[in-house]
Amino acid sequence: MQSDNAYRLILASASPARRALLTGAGIDAEIIVSGVDESVVEAEDAYTLSLALARMKARTVAAELPADPGALVLGCDSVLAFEGEIFGKPADAREAAQRWMAMRGKSGVLHTGHHLTGLVSGLQAEAVGTTVVHFADVTDAEIEAYVASGEPLQVAGAFTLDGRGGAFVERIEGDPGNVIGLSLPLLRTLLAQMNIPITTLWRH
Repeated sequence: MQSDNAYRLILASASPARRALLTGAGIDAEIIVSGVDESVVEAEDAYTLSLALARMKARTVAAELPADPGALVLGCDSVLAFEGEIFGKPADAREAAQRWMAMRGKSGVLHTGHHLTGLVSGLQAEAVGTTVVHFADVTDAEIEAYVASGEPLQVAGAFTLDGRGGAFVERIEGDPGNVIGLSLPLLRTLLAQMNIPITTLWRH
């Protein structure tokens, strides 16, 4: 693929946080939700699972699109590894509360798989961003209020960094964007592997 082509980035994700990260970085991504059933994918660890889900999302969307040499499909998926367990989105409010009871005052590792596919070129690049998350020692009342807000039910690990949950994360080690759902430095690296400067995706 030539770096002077006009490219369009298609994000295979319903996540408004991922879209906002791209928009803030000057990239107007198109959104096409993959609709894949994440429950059918199994893996031994969060790292492997995050990449498998990202790959499945990207390839599912790419398979449904008409041929376009400038189209790039990006799939992302975040999974939290905590004390040997894999935490995706909690099933319900009770599970979200139980997770926070366990996580408070401790640390977890947030893995976000990234898979980039060139629609016509067939070129692919993928990697996992990893960030250590240190949770605050929140109170029972704070957990109850947070779960009642509904926010933790929508996200991997039952927390966000860019919403109400940001107050309950004391610090992180790594890229904050990765915790939100998409690592811009990692996206730049994947694009470079396909000989595409990230600057070619910037809006004019």
